[in-house]
Amino acid sequence: MKKAGTGIKSDKINTELLSLTYGAIVSQIIQDSSDIKEANDQLEQMGYNIGRRIIDEYLAKENKICRDYQQMAETIAKNAFDMFLGVKGQVDQFKIEDNGKNISFNIILQDNPLVDFVELTENNQNLEYCNIICGILRGSLATLMVIAKVFYIKDVLKGDDKSIIRVEGKREIIKDED
Repeated sequence: MKKAGTGIKSDKINTELLSLTYGAIVSQIIQDSSDIKEANDQLEQMGYNIGRRIIDEYLAKENKICRDYQQMAETIAKNAFDMFLGVKGQVDQFKIEDNGKNISFNIILQDNPLVDFVELTENNQNLEYCNIICGILRGSLATLMVIAKVFYIKDVLKGDDKSIIRVEGKREIIKDED
């Protein structure tokens, strides 16, 4: 995409446009859902489907190899969040267990452009507004053979000072057929 009249190529979308567009999508999902839990599930599933595809774009552009899970977590938090949301996350409480089969870590987000113009109404206090991000992470990790549970443990929309996303993953092992 080129900026009009500049001849400069820009692959970034305006964060305000992203925030407002995402808000319209969430609003429509809430209207179409029977309850907030269903809306949360739909946002997460939508993110999962995006994550399964977006990882290819990220890997094609980034062209870096992660040597271990710690580096993978750092790359996701700093580079992938920056590439797609324009913010850098910070990895916290990284833990690897069971000879590398189980990993867990938190991603701390001080800023999140998806919530810039958002206030949850009293009826929507249980809405996981940014559940799409959890789904994107889960889908991307699934493509990398890590089966993960991803969820918010702190959320600025719920009154916390920052958002913290928890990732708990298990490496999927592919067995050769004999």
